[in-house]
Formats: sequence, structure tokens, C-alpha cells
Amino acid sequence: MIRHLIAFGLILLLAGCAGFGERESLEGEGSPALWQAHKAQVSQLDGWQINGKVGIRAPRDSGSGTLFWLQRQAYSDIRLSGPLGRGAARLTGRPGDITLEVANQGRYQAESPEELLQQQLGLNLPVSHLLWWIRGLPAPDSRSRLSLDGDSRLARLAQDGWDVEYLRYVEQDGYWLPERLRLTGHDLQVTLVIKDWQPRQLGQ
Repeated sequence: MIRHLIAFGLILLLAGCAGFGERESLEGEGSPALWQAHKAQVSQLDGWQINGKVGIRAPRDSGSGTLFWLQRQAYSDIRLSGPLGRGAARLTGRPGDITLEVANQGRYQAESPEELLQQQLGLNLPVSHLLWWIRGLPAPDSRSRLSLDGDSRLARLAQDGWDVEYLRYVEQDGYWLPERLRLTGHDLQVTLVIKDWQPRQLGQ
């Protein structure tokens, strides 16, 4: 039994060391091996449904509203109502083909969600990174600096000019997922409070 535990611990340690490439810089009080195990588990989630609230602070305006997010592998359906007094907005599509519908304004298309939100709503939001950040993971395509909490989950993440604070987690269906997080960067502060997490593994 002890031999099995030691072997398992060595596997976790090796997995943790192998998982840190040049793109991730790790610090904090958590265990690198446990973080790597948590990261591997949560990375398997390729679908979810989220209901929550969003608060946005911008230099000239601030507001709050509701958030609905349906993710089905590469397909996203994100609905915001109320932020910055702009009514309802719905962002749908897959990478390279994104549609934004704004209440009483029209329907717009672009290759990236960031481009659409900047052009039509004046918001510089890192939606592509949020696909990862919302699960408590760094986006894999750029450098990041990670700080772990005592439970070996993300406490703080710095990536591409954004600072993400993970203020609270919740356990849902065996996964520990962010329940409250705050994004700061590019003259914006965005607070997300998730009231209902429904994680899914669709690729199995």
C-alpha cells in the first residue's frame, strides 16, 4: 500500500513538472503537482452552462447585468443583459465566425469576439481567454504568471495585460470551479459572480 502511494506521488510530481512549459510561471503556497492534477481534470470540460451576474467598471461608465453562457465544445452562446445600460447583447458562433446581436441596434459579424465587442459596444474584453479563465485555467496560447492558493487552485493569474483574481470557488459534480472572479486591465474592471455552474464533458 505504501509503495503504491509513493508511486502515485511520484507520478503526480512528474506530471506536474512536465506540465510547466515556458509559458507558465508558477508561485504561491499550493502544490505544483496537485495544481497539475486539478488542471488536467478541469481541462476535460468542453461544455457548460453558466448563469450569473457581471459588473463592469469603465473610465466613463459602469454598470451591472446578468450573464448566461452556453458552451458546446467550440460553439459559444454568451448573453449579456444590462451592462453599461446598453440593453441585451448576444454573442454566438465558433472561432473565425462570430455574430453579435445587440437589442435595437442590429446584427454584426467578425472573426473574433474581441473585435465585435470593441467595435459595437466599446468594450475591450478578452472573450477568447475567458473560455479558459472561467474554468480557473490560464489560456494556453500566451505567457502567464500563476499564483496558487492553499488548495492548489488559481488564486491569481496575470496574462496579456490582464490580472485575474479568483475570489471564491464552488464544487460542482466533482469539479472545483470559480464562483467569483475579478478581471482588471485595459482600463476595465470586470467582476463575474456565477450563481449556477453546470459543467459537461462532451467529447467522450
